Amino acid sequence: MLRIAGVTLPPNKRIVISLMYLYGVGKPLAEKTLAQAGISEDKRTKDLTDEEGNKLRTILEKTYRMEADLRREILMNIKRLKDIGSYRGVRHQRRLPVRGQRTKTNSRTIRGNIRKTMGSGRRLLTKT
Repeated sequence: MLRIAGVTLPPNKRIVISLMYLYGVGKPLAEKTLAQAGISEDKRTKDLTDEEGNKLRTILEKTYRMEADLRREILMNIKRLKDIGSYRGVRHQRRLPVRGQRTKTNSRTIRGNIRKTMGSGRRLLTKT
């Protein structure tokens, strides 16, 4: 069993897919890392030798931010935006879309107003 950054990689998948289980590692980074380590992308995780596993672990942990470090950095960036009171920070505080999306429709998931059927979950308007 190969563990990198506290995550156990699935043994029966190809190594290029298994590396994508790490937060912060996508397909391009996984392919680049395997090429740098000299490991075939078609190899299964369970077929890696200890030497190859250690090589992958050292390359990933020393050169890239992953898992807890990356999550912490993202949370600190959001906290900084909230503290300085920027527009993006205010949108994060109010749990609204941050990147300019419309909110009259299509922002149900971020607001927690998920509709299973048409008409359900609609916010009721009060009559004056």
